[in-house]
Amino acid sequence: MAWTIRQFERSDIESVVEINRTCLPENYPEQFFLGLYYHAPKAFLVALVDDVVVGYIMCRIERGMSTYGRSPVKKGHIVSVAVANGQRHQGIGSDLVKAAMMAMIGYGASECFLEVRKSNEAAISIYENLAFEIKRLLKGYYRDGEDAYLMTKKLDAAPEASIDAGG
Repeated sequence: MAWTIRQFERSDIESVVEINRTCLPENYPEQFFLGLYYHAPKAFLVALVDDVVVGYIMCRIERGMSTYGRSPVKKGHIVSVAVANGQRHQGIGSDLVKAAMMAMIGYGASECFLEVRKSNEAAISIYENLAFEIKRLLKGYYRDGEDAYLMTKKLDAAPEASIDAGG
């Protein structure tokens, strides 16, 4: 199976919201997705199989102190990523993360971070394979009280994935 990755378009919103609702416990209103799109459109990506949206990743660019030093930096924040049931375990999620990291570099980010449920071993494994490190435990991070891991990664300008690669 082959897939492509491209920037999110407004016409993708229903598909993205549906994937979010069916795949993740944290659901967001449509305006939340669109707000992130307007903030960093190049870092809001969708994966398509046969022209059908099967996954997405949305990110934010933030300023803050470096996780790896004492200087202020731009950080990419992976806010949400999901791949539709039936399309998982094929590398689509990894390709979305790689493409998003390249987009965040394009916005000047030198590192990125995300929060992931402590129980989500599959996602943690994917992130570790992409050289993310668990930096700390966030107690009671999610609405249902589950803990999260804060995972971080330094970004370098070496291209790890082109936005067209996949499958």
